[in-house]
Amino acid sequence: MTHPSERTFQALLANSVNRYGDRVALSTVDGISLTYSQFAEKIKRVSGLLHALGVGPGDRVAILSENKVNWGVAYFAIATSGAIAVPILPDFPEKDIANIIRHSECRILFVSEKLLQKTTGAAFPTVSASILLDTLALIDRPDLVPSSDLSSNAERVAFPHPVKEEDIVSIFYTSGTMGFSKGVILTHANIVSDAIATTAIVSIGSEDRMLSILPLAHTYENTLGLVTALMVGASVYYLDRPPTAPVLLPAMAKVRPTIMLSVPLIIEKIYKAKIQPRFSGSPLFRLLTKYRVTRKPLSRLAGKKLLDTFGGSLRVFAIGGAPIAADVELFLREAGFPYAMGYGLTETAPLIAGTSPEETRYRSTGKPLPGTEIRILDADPATGEGEIIVKGPTVMKGYFRDPERTAEVMTPDGWLRTGDLGTIDADGYVFIKGRLKNMILGPSGKNIYPEEIESAINESDLVLESLVFSHQEKLIARAHLNYEEIKKKFGLSNDHETTQRVHTFLEELRRQVNQRLASFSRLHRIVEQPEPFEKTPTLKIKRHLYGSHPEK
Repeated sequence: MTHPSERTFQALLANSVNRYGDRVALSTVDGISLTYSQFAEKIKRVSGLLHALGVGPGDRVAILSENKVNWGVAYFAIATSGAIAVPILPDFPEKDIANIIRHSECRILFVSEKLLQKTTGAAFPTVSASILLDTLALIDRPDLVPSSDLSSNAERVAFPHPVKEEDIVSIFYTSGTMGFSKGVILTHANIVSDAIATTAIVSIGSEDRMLSILPLAHTYENTLGLVTALMVGASVYYLDRPPTAPVLLPAMAKVRPTIMLSVPLIIEKIYKAKIQPRFSGSPLFRLLTKYRVTRKPLSRLAGKKLLDTFGGSLRVFAIGGAPIAADVELFLREAGFPYAMGYGLTETAPLIAGTSPEETRYRSTGKPLPGTEIRILDADPATGEGEIIVKGPTVMKGYFRDPERTAEVMTPDGWLRTGDLGTIDADGYVFIKGRLKNMILGPSGKNIYPEEIESAINESDLVLESLVFSHQEKLIARAHLNYEEIKKKFGLSNDHETTQRVHTFLEELRRQVNQRLASFSRLHRIVEQPEPFEKTPTLKIKRHLYGSHPEK
């Protein structure tokens, strides 16, 4: 594999078109498909349309859409024309979408037909035109579409304006667990550097097929699932509907992906729905899974079936965006399932550390990417724990029009304070303990990491997810339960019986979990969370919405 001559989207696209012109670049599972040459031609046409609409270098252009082939076309057209892409997560509420478009002062808006209604109720003074992403035609001028009379010479990719590595290419507005969006400024060099470094730790090439299930407006899928894939000539496939089991299973059978990007909750749900019930379904299996020597062969058999479910060709299942449950990771290791771990932030384009399936270390997110430095700030002498700080070519320029927040996280000498607490072992592997803002200082002065307690709670096959917080100096947990499994396990027939059994189960669970915890981090109570927790696009719980009133 030859890397682009410069760390820009222009150089990346030109390199890929020349090397992989006839290979499939982007495709829907059952629809439109573009080769690298066709992808480049469509980009040139959309770039021409943007130029005709007066878009120049530095202008902001928003993309609001679910994943589709034309999302990548619009993104690369913006990036290679010298403008700045502003991807907007499709799950954002209308108010947040309006705030982002206004704050970034976007000139043009690409929007899908499905999400068009989210933009009709607000006024955007700086937006001069809106383009329907499905057809790439202007919404108020459907007759004005990208020109088709361009050269089809795949050997030459023309760009209207040259770009530099340090030019801004994207502003990603985060949806954080603390409830506010920040516009992260990323340059061409930030994103392309991250793509290049990723290929140094995970093998990916032109024979790979990737099935996309995470939003392209998030840096995780954007950099690793789009930019990195296109840099090496891989083929990316999109679903035309949300990735529910009835949609995903036949898609995986058809595409037979070799690489997938995921967040922990997806594989955790599969484990709890398909694998854990089998292991705990009979007294014999429960006994066999207590001991590694008998559990591992069972895990291997389950892992083989799991691989078949994913199409049978999967060789890298990348997990990132949040911590994975300890019991699920243990199963994946013992099953021989080809999972890879990664750790990153939107502010780092995003990957900071990672590992290939062959080099995973239990509970670690892997080693720093080549060219990235990681240090532990103010490490505890006893535990080695402290805040993770990062320096390297992937670190953002700052937050858009927000110098105060930028100064809070960026040191004068270029180190980014991640807000994550962790350690680094003697071999350079990074271990994440939790978020600095989530850490609870116990009455005895000990640090309590709610994520670790939640992991212990979530090991129960009757718990889907949980959240731990401090209330009046006591540790409380909220638990969202698997009510269907509770009724089945205890033979319950009505809601009254279920309610009574839930209260008994939560108290039993509290006692079981506390037996595994240090005295200073034991739970005072576990309360029921009847509805699923509200989450970010990477399926992390929005903690700021919960905890103030433990009974609600």
